[in-house]
Amino acid sequence: MRRFAAALPFALLATLAVPAYAGSITIEGHGEVLAAPDMAQINSGVTTQGATAREALDANSAAMAELIAELKASGIEARDIQTSGFSVNPNYVYSDERDANGYSLPPKINGYQVANTVTVTVRALDTLGAILDKSVTIGANTVNGVTFSVADPSALYDEARKAAFADARTKAELYATAAGGTLEEINSISESQSFNSPQPVAMYSMRAEAAADVPVEGGELAFAINVNVQWELETGAK
Repeated sequence: MRRFAAALPFALLATLAVPAYAGSITIEGHGEVLAAPDMAQINSGVTTQGATAREALDANSAAMAELIAELKASGIEARDIQTSGFSVNPNYVYSDERDANGYSLPPKINGYQVANTVTVTVRALDTLGAILDKSVTIGANTVNGVTFSVADPSALYDEARKAAFADARTKAELYATAAGGTLEEINSISESQSFNSPQPVAMYSMRAEAAADVPVEGGELAFAINVNVQWELETGAK
């Protein structure tokens, strides 16, 4: 083998001695698509007070039954109404008085409070304002927020994926050119997704007479994909 190598032309030896160098490059790409929501969720309910837990519960149950009946009459299906919170708590009264040893007296129970909340999915956004108004009119005295969403965001995420990959490839080609090389085969692709919506704003309302529908604005939601792509990188002679 040594004699054979020694007999090779110098030009061929040079070719064998300086192979192209293959490395890799990993780039993150970001893609984001904006879309108007097509549904919303309301978290609302009734809080009642009573001298006893039974009294507070009876009042709450009656008010909640009326509220749920009104929601269904407004076109909300049973599957879109879900109990999301229920509690029975004593109301404590604290005193500044102290006993003979100077210790603070324990609090006393002065009635009870019952809270029952439901999460309501509104699939027809043009009815959202009217449903909020009716809920408060019927007796919902707590509205914890409104959250907007898109029922099926799969097509939106697919568009975001395309944009994220294009972003990653553009960056990778820039780095490859700067390094004097070219992109080759893809080794791996991984992604993470996010959904950015306006934070729900807490609203507290007492029973009110029927009035104009509550004004609501859905705005736009952002559906984002971050992708990490690794390419083989051919950097030429070394």
